[in-house]
Amino acid sequence: MSRVGKKPITIPSGVTVTIKDQELEVKGPKGTLTTPVPDGVTVKQEDGALVVERADDSFAAFHGLARALANNAVVGVTEGFTKELDLVGVGYKADVQGKKIVFALGYSHPVEYVLPEGIEAKAERVNTKTSINQYQLTLTLSGIDKQRLGQVAAELNRLRKPDAYKGKGLRYADRYYRLKPGKTGK
Repeated sequence: MSRVGKKPITIPSGVTVTIKDQELEVKGPKGTLTTPVPDGVTVKQEDGALVVERADDSFAAFHGLARALANNAVVGVTEGFTKELDLVGVGYKADVQGKKIVFALGYSHPVEYVLPEGIEAKAERVNTKTSINQYQLTLTLSGIDKQRLGQVAAELNRLRKPDAYKGKGLRYADRYYRLKPGKTGK
């Protein structure tokens, strides 16, 4: 039995859920999201909560998935999601210009990244005393769709992956990066 799939999803006030054939539409103060419901899984609204049930055990893999997608939609339209990326390195810069981010990442040209619909970004410079003693820029991405937000963060991370020796590049702020020792290190 899926432990995640059995938990009911409480629907906060101000959120309306419309259950269609194979789709959930969730409306809230931050926007509207639609989530697919896999075959063999049904979603019911009971006592101010969503309950996800499956037809039989052959659909067990989709039970927890359907519940997680529905929960992410409810949380997204009420609170939203954020991801932080740190830009570490001398001369590395990022400038948010409306729906576009312009990076200087040590290449011979500036790199432009156009943000998709529903994703917002802001950049702020901080001086941190972490394992890497450098000035860094923190890029905060926010949006209501968790999947799209994670995809944008992954694409930005791929623009300049963190260096294994100095840790320079676009790094996830909440992730620990283990640095390799140089030639003299043992």
